[in-house]
Amino acid sequence: MTTTNLTLAGLAAVLAILWANLRPWWKGKRELKQLRAFGTGALLGTLSTMCAGGLLGWLALGANRVANTGGDKATLGTTGQSSASTLASGTLGQLTPEAAVVVFLITIGTVLAWREAGKQDKKRLVGGVFCGATLCLTAGVAGALVWLPDLLNAIGLALRGTAEGAGLL
Repeated sequence: MTTTNLTLAGLAAVLAILWANLRPWWKGKRELKQLRAFGTGALLGTLSTMCAGGLLGWLALGANRVANTGGDKATLGTTGQSSASTLASGTLGQLTPEAAVVVFLITIGTVLAWREAGKQDKKRLVGGVFCGATLCLTAGVAGALVWLPDLLNAIGLALRGTAEGAGLL
């Protein structure tokens, strides 16, 4: 599939992965530390949808294609019905140069977390990246996170101002 929109079948695949990651937390003690790996990955996946190119932009488009293709095969194989109709799309917008630095630093932090994580947490990180990168292509999730680019831009500007000696900190 060449569409950049998430399909209904792709949504089914993403929701299955989301459920698989959140279910153990829900059935367990519901401690926030249990969601750390998935949340870290979901943040990076979400931020990747704002990248116009580069590795993170490629990751976001690839996750969408995998979700759409895999979800269509799964729903077709399970039900005999294709669910390839697209959902209303959304976008979080573009990054400013300052916000791009913040996203880069978050990416480095996520890579370091990946290297230190155990096998189960690595799976959760990947699941989080996948869910974040695909769900943010829908109008509903993108609309709910409309504040995120402004926050990244503000953090990036504060970082720049500090580095240039503006005395923000």
